Amino acid sequence: MSRLVKFGIPALLVIGLVTVAFAWLQATSKGGSKDAIAELATGSIAALDVTQRGDPTSSASFDGPDGSPVTLKDFEGRITLVNFWATWCGPCEREMPSLAALQKLKGDEDFQVIAISVDAEEDRDYARERLQELTGGVLDFYFAPPDRWDIVYDSGARGFPTTVIYDETGAEIARLSGEADWESYEAAALIDAIKD
Repeated sequence: MSRLVKFGIPALLVIGLVTVAFAWLQATSKGGSKDAIAELATGSIAALDVTQRGDPTSSASFDGPDGSPVTLKDFEGRITLVNFWATWCGPCEREMPSLAALQKLKGDEDFQVIAISVDAEEDRDYARERLQELTGGVLDFYFAPPDRWDIVYDSGARGFPTTVIYDETGAEIARLSGEADWESYEAAALIDAIKD
């Protein structure tokens, strides 16, 4: 038997098995270089998107709880979870109690949930009352009617609800388009990881 047959065929088999094993591991593994925040995108926050990480907050103004203009820059120094919502948006209303629960659970001087209503000006009072009903008064009322949606456009919201999380410097960490359960274990773990 030639040396090629004696050693070559087993060597080719081993190389083939190693190649198949490596390809299988690549296909089933999350990989060691994946973003630590992206790895937390499971369960109800599986749609979390970190591709815009580092983008700055908008400087556009919206109305604060007392009706005076504020910007997201006013919240720098703490992590902020900004949720764009409306009373005419069923998923927005469904997730609002869980946002209030997250604020109660994790809210402190380092973290705050900010819910910005994008309802029409004539629906301002109704939106304020609805937020009170949905959150038990846990979340403050912020307002950006359609004629002042610069904050919405600048933040890249393409539908409602949209949630964007910013770090203490005002740089985007992650975003989620659509409804999520912010009271979930996954959401709490995400906020804990960001705060650490």
